[in-house]
Amino acid sequence: MAKIELKLPQMGESVAEATVTSWLKGIGDTIEADEAILEIATDKVDSEVPSEVDGVLIEKFFEVDDVAKVGDVLAIIETDGDEDGNEEETLNHTQVEEVDEEAAEEAVASIQEDINTVKETVVAPVADFSTSEKFFSPLVKNIAKEENIGLEELEGIAGTGKDGRVTKDDILGYLEKRSGKPTISTETETKPETKEAPQAATNEEPVKTQPPQVVNKQQAATQATPVSVNGQDEIVEMTRMGKLIAHHMSQSVQTSAHVQSFIEVDVTNIWNWRNKVKHEFQNREGEKLTFTPIFMKIIAKTIKDFPLINISIDGDKIIKRKNINLGMAAALPDGNLIVPVIKNADQLNLVGMAKRVNDLAGRARENKLKPDEIQGGTYTVTNVGTFGSVMGTPIINQPQVAILALGAIRKVPAVIETPEGDFIGIRHKMFLSHSYDHRVVNGALGGQFIQRVAEYIEAWDPNKEI
Repeated sequence: MAKIELKLPQMGESVAEATVTSWLKGIGDTIEADEAILEIATDKVDSEVPSEVDGVLIEKFFEVDDVAKVGDVLAIIETDGDEDGNEEETLNHTQVEEVDEEAAEEAVASIQEDINTVKETVVAPVADFSTSEKFFSPLVKNIAKEENIGLEELEGIAGTGKDGRVTKDDILGYLEKRSGKPTISTETETKPETKEAPQAATNEEPVKTQPPQVVNKQQAATQATPVSVNGQDEIVEMTRMGKLIAHHMSQSVQTSAHVQSFIEVDVTNIWNWRNKVKHEFQNREGEKLTFTPIFMKIIAKTIKDFPLINISIDGDKIIKRKNINLGMAAALPDGNLIVPVIKNADQLNLVGMAKRVNDLAGRARENKLKPDEIQGGTYTVTNVGTFGSVMGTPIINQPQVAILALGAIRKVPAVIETPEGDFIGIRHKMFLSHSYDHRVVNGALGGQFIQRVAEYIEAWDPNKEI
């Protein structure tokens, strides 16, 4: 019988860890190759971890809500096979080199020494969490031990995980607040005692003077305002993705100096052209032609005209992005938002852009996006007009420096200029709302960019071939 390690796979260049959200298989269950064993979640996307072999699950090393790093062993799978075959398979999967008997004895002795050291550390009166009725993941316990957090203090931390469990973010946030607390000066402790004056013949106690409380501005800003709850209110736990979105949005507002520019644009040419060719397009390409790929194509072209919009900030340095990777904000059925990325958008023609947009949007709604498909964006577009909004003030998707919101297309009366004079006509118009980081994008660049987008939209050829 061979034992195969199931490790947390690499899920993208910027993903280093994942949270176990559920186990799809239990100890003793039979597993087939490519069958999902557990579900995990990162700050990017949810995913499943499949088995590479047929076998039986005999051991699990992580529980639900535990955080595992890339390469960590999640479970052990026992496979069938003869001794020689098992030895070969084990070597293929774990890449273990043969060692002689003497080296093996030395390795065992070294491991035993490490185990004894760990046992001494555990026995040491640093913190004993075994007596607690609350569940704490191994990662949370390790952080608590490293930061000298006792059991009573750990139990007092408000947990945001399942069933009120303390997560990694909870304890790290607590440590940040704790380190930011103003320390009380020891001057009052070392101050020489003064003799009390004889107390008057009354029953009054001497008045104790309290030192003025110093409030740290950063701490005060992060403290949540207490919310009163009555018996008729319902308390609903935020979803994991909801928490991540809330954190990213608030972090972006605190990081970037948001400025907005708005412009109204006439999309009548695009409106009429799409109505004329959409049926032919679907019959020929097997894809629906929406307005989104048309606008994404135009935006990618405009970014090539203004490459300083396609940048990121790293401290005091500006990173000019070579590739134009457009993020496309997509609403999910549960009301949350995800941003799949169209890589090298400037290299796609309209047919390729339409297929890519439809593919990403469809798999986003089905929660089937891969981690790499929601990473690496350099500029983001969001369609607030989907829900009837005329305009919006979108929040920048860090570490990008700008985001464009597409408003609803409306039929409005407008002044039409002709060589014979001006007259009033019905046109299809929409608003473009451009949010940009004023730390590096000034008003001229932000305004010129959105103006160029509008010019390309209004100049669309109504006789354009697909």
